[in-house]
Amino acid sequence: MGQGASGGLGKQGGLPGDRKPGDGAAGDKKDKKFEPPAAPSRVGRKQRKQRGPEAAARLPPVAPLSKCRLRLLKLDRVKDYLLMEEEYVASQERLRPSEDKTEEDRSKVDDLRGTPMSVGSLEEIIDESHAIVSSSVGPEYYVSMLSFVDKDQLEPGCSILMHNKVLSVVGILQDEVDPMVSVMKVEKAPLESYADIGGLDAQIQEIKEAVELPLTHPELYEDIGIRPPKGVILYGEPGTGKTLLAKAVANSTSATFLRVVGSELIQKYLGDGPKLVRELFRVADDLSPSIVFIDEIDAVGTKRYDANSGGEREIQRTMLELLNQLDGFDSRGDVKVILATNRIESLDPALLRPGRIDRKIEFPLPDIKTRRRIFQIHTAKMTLAEDVNLEEFVMTKDEFSGADIKAICTEAGLLALRERRMKVTHADFKKAKEKVMFKKKEGVPEGLYM
Repeated sequence: MGQGASGGLGKQGGLPGDRKPGDGAAGDKKDKKFEPPAAPSRVGRKQRKQRGPEAAARLPPVAPLSKCRLRLLKLDRVKDYLLMEEEYVASQERLRPSEDKTEEDRSKVDDLRGTPMSVGSLEEIIDESHAIVSSSVGPEYYVSMLSFVDKDQLEPGCSILMHNKVLSVVGILQDEVDPMVSVMKVEKAPLESYADIGGLDAQIQEIKEAVELPLTHPELYEDIGIRPPKGVILYGEPGTGKTLLAKAVANSTSATFLRVVGSELIQKYLGDGPKLVRELFRVADDLSPSIVFIDEIDAVGTKRYDANSGGEREIQRTMLELLNQLDGFDSRGDVKVILATNRIESLDPALLRPGRIDRKIEFPLPDIKTRRRIFQIHTAKMTLAEDVNLEEFVMTKDEFSGADIKAICTEAGLLALRERRMKVTHADFKKAKEKVMFKKKEGVPEGLYM
């Protein structure tokens, strides 16, 4: 029995752990066992920092932060600034001798010119180094022109600087523009437009044909074979919209707009008024296309008569210069003139003749349709009560101008504001109408404006 057991074990190949020579790879995969991880190299307390020359020579690992990057950029900017400053200082050191020489030459020229200098006018150029000049007060002189004066810019009539003793020409006054003319130029366009004008459709069409269209489409007049009008005059009763229409023209056009009041052309000293008129049209010609608007032209354009005083004669000289500028030998080109007055019957006939003022536009008192439109314009932004009936004021027999209608609407709003109400009632309009009409008729002493 014992031998049989031993024999059986021998046939099966011995013990279970024994492997046959041919079962190498398959046996490794099947019989691979779990192996625990390697034990740590150090167990115990935290390792102390090494000391000695080797530890001191070893560099620690560096991980730059965002603050370090910002500091680097800041230092780079400081470096660039210092480099620029160094270059600027070097340039200044290099250019300083030339600047000193230039300053020395300029001081020599100033010594030659002399200070103070007087202002005069160049009458005639004789040759390369001599000319005839005149001062504002005094006779004409035959003087020399210094070599550093630019001869190409000299022309008869220009303003020059003269030596205070020998009256030699030492310089030219550039950009000679009267300060009053500079103030007349409208820099900011008015807010009023054609939509703010009630009625006056015919007047708007006429002023567009006479003023705007020649500046924007001059070829239309050339094709039809006519010359465009030089200017227009707006006349009518006060408050009918003459100045308002001029503002609308200034708002709609891109041309240079020069605004003048007739009384501004009247100056104190002899000859200043005509000189201002010449300067006004010269600047308008330089800035062309341009529009010259002269309001209250009756201040200088009244009929000529035998004057007894020097002031009246000076006003007539100013008007004569205005007539010359409107229709003289010099072509006005792209300069259009708009005149406005309340008293056209007092103007000189020479000012109104065709060739100077080619179109006369009358501004009558508004009719029923125009009144309705003006009331709509002035009450568009007002908060009206339900009982307001504007037709009652539109159909009234009282003679209203556009300014009167605006005054009525404004007065009605002030009456509502006085009582701390947010809406304007019909009673406010009635009170405002009575107040405005009283100030216009009964409130004015009889015969004051007759």
